[in-house]
Amino acid sequence: MSIKQHNLQPPRGARKTRRRVGRGVGSGRGTYSGRGMKGQLSRSGFGRRSGMEGGQLAWIKGTPKLRGFRSPSPRDYAIVNLKRIVERFDAGADVTPQTLMNAGLIRDLDLPLKILGDGEIPNGISVSAHRFSTNAKAKLLAAGCTVNELSETPKWKRRE
Repeated sequence: MSIKQHNLQPPRGARKTRRRVGRGVGSGRGTYSGRGMKGQLSRSGFGRRSGMEGGQLAWIKGTPKLRGFRSPSPRDYAIVNLKRIVERFDAGADVTPQTLMNAGLIRDLDLPLKILGDGEIPNGISVSAHRFSTNAKAKLLAAGCTVNELSETPKWKRRE
């Protein structure tokens, strides 16, 4: 038998007939219509607040709260410390995102590169990156190195 629009049917048990209350005592759901006798729950218009637990403290009030600030548009950086640059590059070398990737210090070029200031740096090294920490920039300039800040590229990935 082929399935066509005129012979489609929901699976057995998918559609239940609704309970008809208040149709007389003989129906089994007459008089109070399944609401009991008196009280808040028997009244029309009653709606319990979500999370209401009677007199007990609602569970949402007992849960620990997240404090602090979360940036609406966080950005990830490929981070490299100065000590890692010293380990891989000699004095007078030209350090760019591409050379750092070839040396295995960063994974891909999609993320902007940031240089952090942990470690000492030799003289005459040229470093190009998108961002520098203030400490890193001060150390590089004090050592007589050249610092190039690269412009932003639009293909940078944003953390979700």
